[in-house]
Amino acid sequence: MSLTGNPNPAPVICNCLVLRQAARRVTQLYDQALAPEDIRITQFPILALLRADGTMLMKDLAAKLVMDRATLGHNLRPLEARGLVAIAPGKDRRGRMVSLTDEGAALLRRAAPLWRAAQQRFEEGIGRDDAQALRAALGRVAHADYGP
Repeated sequence: MSLTGNPNPAPVICNCLVLRQAARRVTQLYDQALAPEDIRITQFPILALLRADGTMLMKDLAAKLVMDRATLGHNLRPLEARGLVAIAPGKDRRGRMVSLTDEGAALLRRAAPLWRAAQQRFEEGIGRDDAQALRAALGRVAHADYGP
């Protein structure tokens, strides 16, 4: 059956479906690898960006992650509850500043080898050159202007 409901048409290739399927599969790979440190791949890049770029406004962190603020807030709450990040009012009190705590930096150091192992498994699975090309293509996809 196709996405249109017609039982015998040519298959519909939906870019979004294939991207989401791939994202779910790769998420499973990384989540399994990071499980010993009780962190998910949706949280790991937040910690890594905060380590690399330092304290930043929540809206700026959301923009770097190509994520809306509500979704970022959902991902930050458990990190804040565990003491891995700190969230404080910004200078104008409207924005929120997010920073990596010492405990968050320590977890990131412990989780980094697990993340690297997942990276290696992924690259072994599809090939290093294809992985590099995929990252480049998906970077363009993430930042493309699709119009109104």
